[in-house]
Amino acid sequence: MDNTLLERFRQSYRNLDLFPLLTPEEIEAFRVDYGNETIARLEQVVIDSDTDGKIMFAGHRGCGKSTLLARFSRNMRDQGYFVVFFSIADLIELSAVNHVNILYAIAVMLLSEATKRQVAIPEATKRSLLDWLTTTQTQTVTKDLKSEIGAGGDFFKVVTAKLKSESTFREEIKLTYEKRVSDLARKADEIAGAIQAVTKKQVLVVIDDLDKLDLALVQSIYRDNINSLFLPKFRIIFTIPISAIRNGELLAILLPAISSRIQQLEVVKFFKKGESHDPQTTPKENAVNLFLAVLRKRIPDDLIEPETARQMVLKSGGVIRELVRIARECCTQCLLAIRSEPERQDIKIDDAILQSSLKDLRNDFARPLGTNLYDILVSVYQDLNPKDAGSEAFLSLLHGLYVLEYENDDLWYDVHPIVVDLLKRKKLIE
Repeated sequence: MDNTLLERFRQSYRNLDLFPLLTPEEIEAFRVDYGNETIARLEQVVIDSDTDGKIMFAGHRGCGKSTLLARFSRNMRDQGYFVVFFSIADLIELSAVNHVNILYAIAVMLLSEATKRQVAIPEATKRSLLDWLTTTQTQTVTKDLKSEIGAGGDFFKVVTAKLKSESTFREEIKLTYEKRVSDLARKADEIAGAIQAVTKKQVLVVIDDLDKLDLALVQSIYRDNINSLFLPKFRIIFTIPISAIRNGELLAILLPAISSRIQQLEVVKFFKKGESHDPQTTPKENAVNLFLAVLRKRIPDDLIEPETARQMVLKSGGVIRELVRIARECCTQCLLAIRSEPERQDIKIDDAILQSSLKDLRNDFARPLGTNLYDILVSVYQDLNPKDAGSEAFLSLLHGLYVLEYENDDLWYDVHPIVVDLLKRKKLIE
């Protein structure tokens, strides 16, 4: 077995695992210029909005929002804002997220960031805030929590660990603050006010990964509890999946409540509308080259055939995360091949490896599909638009990346290229 080759593919796989890019080291090693116009629009809307403006940032899951928001957050710090950027997924089990623990997380992360940056909040104010945030409705829970923190525990580590892993603690937070949500928002305002008084910087909170929640949960949080969620009187950027903002009922609630139109990170378009189905059409080279650069940063050129790399890019549909998913699967297939054929020295990502990887990904797409969903996919493929863009079935396909949304002068849709292969294999399209 060629251990050197094995280790090189392992390293490529690990490189692909570094997504989104958050640390300075990751950015230095793997950054590709992407979404500059979107960042400029976000900066503009933050600077031009009221100090308590709420901003919605939408896009397909995996289109690069997290990496872009991390970069945007650094830019805003450089422009003099006190930025708190965090992933809700790092704090709370995604299936258990609700408007109450989002507000609680905002308050906790504001205080955590102020402590980390050694903001000189008056000690009495800080103690009062910590005491309030650790006083729950159940005396036993409160006593245990204060005892755990008082015995040398780090407040932020203790609370975030409990939010992430203890359903009983999450339920306690919900029951404690559900009917006192305005008090919770006022505490967040008190923390933000203390930060602004000391630093002379306006507070901006950026919450990532709310777009990764199940669609029903996203709609419940934003539709039923938007007034509570938007109570804090400082700027907050919320992420939301593109499928949610295609729901007319939810959109009618969102638009009057936010400080600008919904900001959006579009999927990269390799083709003009209607041209992706023509095998003779040449894709947009600048877009393809952008995605090829993402691959080159992570996989050495000699481990991948140039034409195979190009096909991987086109199969991604213009979604960065899908390119990463395809590339990781290809690395997995190569690692398996090295172990299965230890005498071979020429293993690399070629068409055979790609086809084997696409087969597995295609089957992953196929498993949840029923007959009615195949009908919708065929209709979207043929018309580049759904018959009913607001239907629950179509929105679920959009949320699951079976269907991708593109935008030129008009809004249009297409089926994910891997799903197109699935439809062809089932002889549902030519």
